[in-house]
Amino acid sequence: MLFDDRRQAGRQLAWHLEFLRGHNAVVLGLARGGVPVAYEVAQELGAPLDVLVVRRLRVPWQPEWTFGAIGEQGVRVLDDAVVQAAGLSPAEQTAVEKPVRTELDRWAHRYGTGRQAVPLAGRTAVIVDDGLTTGVTARAACRVARARGAAEVVLAVPVGPVAVVTELREVADDVVCLQTLRHLDSVGAWYHDFARTSDAEVADLLARAAHPVPAVPLVAAAPSPRLSHRQVQLPAAGEWLAARLTLPAAAPAVVAFAHGSGSGRHGPHNRYIADVLNRAGLGTLLLDLLTEDEEHDRDKVFDVLLLARRLRAASVWLRHETGLPVAHFGRGTGAAAALEAACAPEADIRSIVSRGGRPDLAAPAALARVRAPTLLIVGGRDTAVLERNRLAAGRMHCEHRVAVVPGATHLFTEPGALATVAELAEDWFTAHLARPTAAAPLRRSA
Repeated sequence: MLFDDRRQAGRQLAWHLEFLRGHNAVVLGLARGGVPVAYEVAQELGAPLDVLVVRRLRVPWQPEWTFGAIGEQGVRVLDDAVVQAAGLSPAEQTAVEKPVRTELDRWAHRYGTGRQAVPLAGRTAVIVDDGLTTGVTARAACRVARARGAAEVVLAVPVGPVAVVTELREVADDVVCLQTLRHLDSVGAWYHDFARTSDAEVADLLARAAHPVPAVPLVAAAPSPRLSHRQVQLPAAGEWLAARLTLPAAAPAVVAFAHGSGSGRHGPHNRYIADVLNRAGLGTLLLDLLTEDEEHDRDKVFDVLLLARRLRAASVWLRHETGLPVAHFGRGTGAAAALEAACAPEADIRSIVSRGGRPDLAAPAALARVRAPTLLIVGGRDTAVLERNRLAAGRMHCEHRVAVVPGATHLFTEPGALATVAELAEDWFTAHLARPTAAAPLRRSA
């Protein structure tokens, strides 16, 4: 994926940050190149925009080598591996940092002249840059935001290396990256136009953001219920799985998200749909069914029975932890796991929704035993997966429906497609909160 320029990258990034709308967010663009990206994000989310200044510390005799970064609030981050490899003494580090600190203060003063910094205390800081290389400046930026009192820190970039994105999840509550690569030599290589951002452009964007035009939300937002968020580790079939549990006040049920591979609990599409369900008053558990090492093992990704065992254990834990009825939302091989996990009579899963999933990978006997009302959502242009979903639906005896989103492809990245998925899921879950029964089946197709 090549971006036309920073502004276009920002508009694409904003689409994947819709789950933050209404979350009392402040968008912080890293000066200078991150500000045009951040401006588009702030405009789309209807959030205030501010600038955050961090500066790299470079090895004097090899300036392309970064050994650390500094930021406002006295933040200083070092890459110990580079420091050791370069043989930099503390005195040499200080000699590099002193003039860079002076330059940082000058930049911060320049961008702050005539305007007040947006308060971060108790709010969600959305830190935006035009891309990641080593991640050292992003790490410093996260520390600056926390020093200013941010309650939650989300890092958002168009492109970055997989390893760096993974590492940054240790310092940020969430990392959203549109394009992750094993190796990234240059951020600029992923833009058609990567012209240097000037101070004048930064000042202009900050001034324009001070008088924002209200953005139209992709999903009409009702007043949000009071939410509680918890990062949890839960036991499931011999592994401890990482998950994010969100419970609105007086939630009638909780939906466990099952994803066979990829960043299940971090994925922006899952986060967006979970946010829509949370606004509707439903709880959500964003769950990684595989560990980070297992996600790269194709055999594990397609081991539906393993995924189902873990999801079944997670559902038992979730029901015990919350005292609420449990439903399943499946994606990819996670959809097959959701059906397999629900087919046992004692499973007591209230309803199931699949988004672009592979229910056909569940055993035919399991599909026939499912009693939970099931909605299979597929993109109209995802013809191969649509055929497989219809095949699976033909083997089911419970209430079920195949819903086709016109014009959508497998990832539902087309404008409005993901919002349609979220609306369908919300309607299905809220309509099927009662205990499922083995009454006469109802079959429907779109």
